[in-house]
Amino acid sequence: MNYLEIEIFYRLFLAAILGGIIGAERSFFRKQAGLRTFALVALGAALFAYLGSIIESTSPSRVLANLVVGIGFLGAGLIFLHQEKIIGLTTAAALWVTTAVGASIGLGYYFEGLWATVLALIILTIATYIENLIRKDGNQQ
Repeated sequence: MNYLEIEIFYRLFLAAILGGIIGAERSFFRKQAGLRTFALVALGAALFAYLGSIIESTSPSRVLANLVVGIGFLGAGLIFLHQEKIIGLTTAAALWVTTAVGASIGLGYYFEGLWATVLALIILTIATYIENLIRKDGNQQ
């Protein structure tokens, strides 16, 4: 195995792991898309981003633009209306962020991908706690 093959393996593996971490949080809260879905989305985004950068090194942004559009369709399938309440919007947004994490890792932007994963987890966990506090205060008035 040469250096380039090891680098590609590392990028794909890391993207899948980071996507899986975000997906694990979604699985923990019993959401419709979880660890496997998020890991696969991050892996696919990393591979597409990497391939786009080596095939058309002058304009990988075209591949990135199509990743954003494509994940929009997948995310739209997660959002639905149930008893006048929108369900799945946060999971769809998390999937969108996971695509960006995978793409950044696929292009070799490790710091950006890792930091975005940390921020996504902070938002998904701490913001849930804060939202619950707000809902409790709103019900007491």
